[in-house]
Amino acid sequence: MDYPPRIYQFTLHTIGLAVGLWLLAVHGIGLVWPARTQAWLERFPRSRSWGIILIAVAALWSFWLAWNMDLGEFSGARRLLEIIIPVLSVLTALYVQEFLAVRALGILFLLAGEPILSAAFLKPQETRLFLVVLAYAWIIIGMFWVGKPYLLRDQISWFSKSPVRWRAATIAGVLYGIVVLACTLTRF
Repeated sequence: MDYPPRIYQFTLHTIGLAVGLWLLAVHGIGLVWPARTQAWLERFPRSRSWGIILIAVAALWSFWLAWNMDLGEFSGARRLLEIIIPVLSVLTALYVQEFLAVRALGILFLLAGEPILSAAFLKPQETRLFLVVLAYAWIIIGMFWVGKPYLLRDQISWFSKSPVRWRAATIAGVLYGIVVLACTLTRF
């Protein structure tokens, strides 16, 4: 039995490919079509439809985790969690309409850290730290976006205000994706 118990059975190679390709795709779109991407991003924080979609994905992922996770001494609360997660998700979608998309994205960033950290746990390759650092950055950003969702709106505005900043951020994301993919293909 693995310690700590693993929920996800992803290898470091699989996670590296997924994260590297995701970084390349997202930042590549922003690099190739900056005006369209900026316009979409400016609408995103207050988008009700994106908020509902993302909170539904977060709810399904959380429900799956509660259903499959070893809860240890809290195993008796599993049934309660399986009831609370969908109820709170629906109530959140109905009554927390302000920046719902940002809050849901923050929750997804928090959830996305675990499979990355689980795959990198106790692996000998030092290059795994590119994924570990990214996972912790996502977790920290996710906490801020859930608690202070207006920060994403301000971040989008700050990056969009200057073409140099926008280009630097998208190029940095593409380069990080290339580094992660290179490490994945050669080291993991």
